[in-house]
Order: sequence, then C-alpha cells, then structure tokens
Amino acid sequence: MRGDLAPEPPEAPAFEGVPIEQESLLTEWRVPPAYQPRPGDYSFDLDRALSAVVGLHSIIPADAFTAETLGTERAGNGVVIDDGLVLTIGYLITEAEAVWLHLGDGRVVEGHALGFDSVTGFGLVQALGRIDLDPLPLGSSAAAKIGDRVVVGGAGGRTRSVASQIAARQEFAGYWEYLLDEAIFTYPAHPTWAGAGLISAGGELIGVGSLQLEREREGKAEHVNMIVPIDLLKPVIDDLRKFGRVNRPARPWLGMFSTEIDNRVVVIGISGNGPAARAELKAGDVILAVKGEKITSQSAFYRKLWALGPAGVDVPLTVHHEGVTFDVVLASTDRARLLKAPRLH
Repeated sequence: MRGDLAPEPPEAPAFEGVPIEQESLLTEWRVPPAYQPRPGDYSFDLDRALSAVVGLHSIIPADAFTAETLGTERAGNGVVIDDGLVLTIGYLITEAEAVWLHLGDGRVVEGHALGFDSVTGFGLVQALGRIDLDPLPLGSSAAAKIGDRVVVGGAGGRTRSVASQIAARQEFAGYWEYLLDEAIFTYPAHPTWAGAGLISAGGELIGVGSLQLEREREGKAEHVNMIVPIDLLKPVIDDLRKFGRVNRPARPWLGMFSTEIDNRVVVIGISGNGPAARAELKAGDVILAVKGEKITSQSAFYRKLWALGPAGVDVPLTVHHEGVTFDVVLASTDRARLLKAPRLH
C-alpha cells in the first residue's frame, strides 16, 4: 500500500450505529438516509441498476485452507453481469462447498462457485436456478476519474447503497501477496463492501468492492472502500467461465503475510503449510532482498518475486531477524494446490 491509506480492521464502523460485519448483509439494517443515492441525481434508472446486486452467502468446510483466516461462513454481495452469472469478490467463495444468492424479492437461489482469480481477486458464481434479473452492463474503469460521482451498490436497493465519489486511483499492495497497479478508492465507504458493485454515472459496473481502509485527511481519519477495477475482469472472464481459473502459469506463492513499515518489508504472519513456514520464517523477519536485489517496498517485493518465474521456482531471500542477516531459499508453490475445489451440486 502506498500514500496516506492504511489497512482498516474489518470491524471498524463506516457509519455510526450501522453494523458492518459481513453477516449483517442478511439482517435488517439501512444506510443512513443522508448517504443513500437518490434517483433524481442520476441519469440512469437507479432502482433497475441496483436490482442487479444480490446478496451472497457461502459455506466453507472447516478443514479448508482458508477457513482459519476467512471463516467457514462468508456473506457479502454479488452483481449479475450475464444470464445467471454473478460477479463477486473472490474471497467470499474461495473453497465454498455451498453458495446461496439472496434476491431482492426474498427468494434464495443456490449457486455454484464457478471460478476465482487470485491475481485480480474476482470470483464468479453461476446461479443454479432462475433469477430473472437484468444484468448490469460492464463499463470502463479506465474512464473513471477522481471526483466522479458513483454509487456503491449493496444487496437491498437504495437503502443499502451509498452515494459516493472516487477519492483516489493508486497502487494497492495487500499483505496476502496481492498487488493492483491501480485500484479505485471511494468515499464515503460502504459498510458491507465485499462484492458491492461500483456503478458509474452512466449506470455501468466499473468495479467490485474488496476492502475497507482508513486514510488520514486534514488531520482526521476517514474510511474508504478499495474497489477492484472492472477492466481487469475482461481479459480473464472467458477462462474463469471455462476452466474456473485463468489459463496461465500460476505466480510463485510463499505463504507469507507482510506489510511495509518505514521502507522495510516486515513479515507479520506465516501461512501454515506454505513455503515460508517450511523455511521457518517468522513474524518480525524483515525481507531485505530478493535474489540479491534490495527491496524497500511491498510492491517491489512482489514484482521481483513474480519476475523470478512461475510457481515452483526457487526464491532466494535475504532476511534480517533480531540483529542477524541471513540468506534462505524458499521453494515457491501454486497457492491453488492447497485449496479445496468447489463442488457442483
């Protein structure tokens, strides 16, 4: 991450008195009226566009690789983009054995976790029953500008959506070996951001909600949403529909959670059964170099790591731990090999 943005814990409130836990999507709550979008402020049919946003609830096996970090029940939003095809943020459906789509008229339709791309973060769900909702057309995220008025749409229509603006467009580096060259950030933040649809002033889908972050502005902390731009979906959607993943060599994965502190990449956690765990790296280690090339940022760390080759390549790191600097070689892997494959019911 770069600039004045900092990670926001998932339980921090976006609006006073509004629950933001992902499970709250399936309970009764409303965005405060002052933050709700008003039909007269937009040139498109707001209610029709928001009807394409559905609730999503997934069940993950207790022994799944991501169960400990992401939980065994996950809830958020999804956006209908084709006949029965729902776009969401991938962590909601990773390793899901059951997915349910909650429609605005109260119906619940079973879905199948069709595909997930760890590079972009997108996930696809195929409805297994009729949902009879008009898809939201895909727009151009590249055309979106800072200051543009947008709607961050949640399942439930206007009362669960936020009239927002594009606050920033910048690089985003996630602690879980994830990097976007240019993410979209919106303010005010949506309280149930996961899988929420970013709708442009023209009524088109230009991104999908991923995170809530905190930034400092004029000496005060304010919450923003990090949105994955829709243009990243277009090159990969056909592969996701056909194969469930993108048909290209996987990036090398280390199973290391890290953050950037004072121009240093610091390990903050280690994923069980991953290469970093096998190499006995620990929280508090500082990554100084990749294959002898010094790094001072998280994004540089990822780019040098991925430039070494596909998953399976050896990754030479220079590490500093409690006054000692040493070299270690990690045998990278494909993260997908550790994940349970979704089942088609």
